Amino acid sequence: MANNERYSTVSVALHWLVALLIIAAFSLGWVMTDMKISPTKLQYYSYHKWIGVTVLALVALRLLNRLLSKAPDYPAHMSVLQQKAASYTHLLLYVLMFAVPLSGYFYTCAAGYPVVYLGLFELPSVIAPNPEIKHSLKELHEMLNYGMAVLVLMHIAAALKHQFIDKDGLLRRMMPGK
Repeated sequence: MANNERYSTVSVALHWLVALLIIAAFSLGWVMTDMKISPTKLQYYSYHKWIGVTVLALVALRLLNRLLSKAPDYPAHMSVLQQKAASYTHLLLYVLMFAVPLSGYFYTCAAGYPVVYLGLFELPSVIAPNPEIKHSLKELHEMLNYGMAVLVLMHIAAALKHQFIDKDGLLRRMMPGK
């Protein structure tokens, strides 16, 4: 496989780092919401927020990298419909990778809680505490998360289809290593 058929090393690293962080944030969010209030639950909320802020920063870097470096072309055997579906899915994933952490941040601000990144510095509150919109922002954050989970599962299913059914090596474009 030629180098122009693979994503850059930076793209691959950012892809997998963001993927792992999103899985961690989703898993932590799933666990912490059902916990009774405790110091552990509050710590999990902090971790969840830290991961969200980190994802937001890394996705901004990822988007910049994506705009500056050309992605490999789709394989010639992919139909135009498959290419459009892949392109729109990637676009929507980018939108959600920004929207999910931002909606969580807005929800946190509306709830009147600070986001103290890594316990080191407090991020500015972009909206004043507002109990009237807090619930709506929480629901939005949850819906966006479930939407992203569905898209991620579709993305994984498509990659596995290419690997095991089409056997076209498409998955290797984003795998670490040579």
